[in-house]
Amino acid sequence: MLNISTEKYQALERLSDENGIISALAIDQRGSLKKMIAHSSPKEIGDEGIIEFKKLISKELTPYASSILLDPEYGIPASGERDEDAGLLLAYEKTGYDATEPGRLPDLLEEWSVKRLKEAGADAVKFLLYYDVDEDKKINEFKHIYMERVGSECLAEDIPFFLEILTYDARIEDVKSKEYAKVKPRKVIEAMKEFSKPQYNVDVLKVEVPVNMNYVEGFSNEEAIHSQKEALQYYKEQSESTHLPFIFLSAGVSAQMFQDTLKFARDAGSTFNGVLCGRATWKDGVEPYASEGEQAGRDWLQTQGRKNIEELNKVINETAISWHHKVQEVPLQKQVVQSH
Repeated sequence: MLNISTEKYQALERLSDENGIISALAIDQRGSLKKMIAHSSPKEIGDEGIIEFKKLISKELTPYASSILLDPEYGIPASGERDEDAGLLLAYEKTGYDATEPGRLPDLLEEWSVKRLKEAGADAVKFLLYYDVDEDKKINEFKHIYMERVGSECLAEDIPFFLEILTYDARIEDVKSKEYAKVKPRKVIEAMKEFSKPQYNVDVLKVEVPVNMNYVEGFSNEEAIHSQKEALQYYKEQSESTHLPFIFLSAGVSAQMFQDTLKFARDAGSTFNGVLCGRATWKDGVEPYASEGEQAGRDWLQTQGRKNIEELNKVINETAISWHHKVQEVPLQKQVVQSH
C-alpha cells in the first residue's frame, strides 16, 4: 500500500475518473510531432503549428479523458483549452536523448522546476526515463541518483510523481525487433522493481506492457516467440513486481491493438490502473490537420478521434482497476512524524 498526503491524493483524484481509473491523453511529443506535421504539411508550419495542434487536441478530446499530459515548451496554451473536469500532467524532461553519448541519459528542462510546473497548473509531474537494467553500472547509478532528485523535488512540492520508463538494450538498436522482443519482459519487470523502491518517491509508474504483442501467437502475422500462456504469465509477473499504481502507455501501436492488449492484460490478472494514451488516439489526425488545415483536423478529431477515445474508455472501464485499492491517504504531518 502506498501512503500519500491529502494534497497528492486529491491531485490523483483530479487526474482520474470517478472510479479512480486514469484514462489520460498524452500529447507531450515535441521533436517527433514536429516531424509528423512536417511530413504531411505542404508548407512550413513552425512552432505555432505545433502549439495550435496541441490546443486543438486538448479542446476536442479532453471532454472524453480524465486528464491530459502536455509539455511546458509547447503545451501550456493547450492546458488552458482543456475540459474543466480534466486534470493536467506536465512533462519535466527534455525531449529525446543525446544519441552521441552512451546511456540515453536523462535531462531536465532547464527553465522549469517542479515548483514552476505546479504553479503552471500541473496536478502531477511526469518524467520520462530510458532504462536498461543491464546497462553499465555507472550509467544506471547516474539515473538512480537523478530520479531520487526528481522524486525529492516532487515530495517537497507535495505533487504526484509519474515516472515513465522506456526500456532498451544497449546492444540492440531496434526495440521493435524480434531480438529485443525476446529480452523485453525481463527489462520491463526489473525496471519496475527498481523504481518501486521508496527512495525514488514515485507515486505512479507509466510503463510499457511486458511483451511486444506482435510476437505473441495469434496477435499478428509475425513469427511468434511467445505463446499466449507465456505472455499471460509475463503480465502477471509485471503486475506483481510493484505495489505502486501503474498505467500503460500505448507506445504508438494502433488503437485496435492497444484495446486488444488491455483485454489480454485483464485476462492475465494484471492490476493496472489505467492508461496514458497518445498516438494511438490522435496520430491519424495529424495528416488532415497538416495538409488541409485546422478545420480538417478539427473534423477528424470530432469524429474518428472521439470514436477512438470513447472506444478505448469502454475497454479501460472493463479492464483496469481503481488505484484506490493501492493508495492510502495519510496526513502530511503524520507522514513526517513516521519518517523520523
